[in-house]
This record gives sequence, C-alpha cells and structure tokens, in this order.
Amino acid sequence: MESLLIGINIALAIILVISVLLQKSEGGALGLGVSQDNFTSTRSIGNFLTKFTSIIATLFIICSLAIVAISRDELRETQSVLEKQEEEDSNIPQIPGTK
Repeated sequence: MESLLIGINIALAIILVISVLLQKSEGGALGLGVSQDNFTSTRSIGNFLTKFTSIIATLFIICSLAIVAISRDELRETQSVLEKQEEEDSNIPQIPGTK
C-alpha cells in the first residue's frame, strides 16, 4: 500500500511541476507563450490552470500525509531503543564468578 501511494505521489509531483510551468507568469518568462490576441479565452485558460494546480497540490499534500501516517503505524510496532538495548545486554554471556 505504501509503495502504491509513493508512486501516486511521484506522479502528482510531476503533474504539479508541469502545471506550474505551464501557467503564465507575471513577467511572461515561462508561460504558455500565447499572446492575448490569439485566444479570446486566455483568462479562462489561466483560471483553469490555477484551479487545476491547486487541486493537484491539495492531492499531493493529502497523499504525502497518508504516506507519513502509514509509515508511523509501521514504526509503532517496533520496540524502543532502550528495550532493544536491554535485550542485547541480556543476551551477552556472563563470566562466571564476576558481577
């Protein structure tokens, strides 16, 4: 289950990066490269990309939190460091006659 969520998270990250790069920037550096004369609906395309990016970002955050929650559950099943150290100390053979 965790590996499936990691794969989905990677795909969401790639889609998120692409959607951010496709958005028209304020300076026009990495935008779609479309002038406002070409499309009458340039504003609607910008609104769509903004909403799409926010949805993908929300899904990415939710998926990341789910991965953390799953990995924490797996960590709770293990022992603490002190308990492991006590078990290791009890397994050490003792020299007879010394304490």
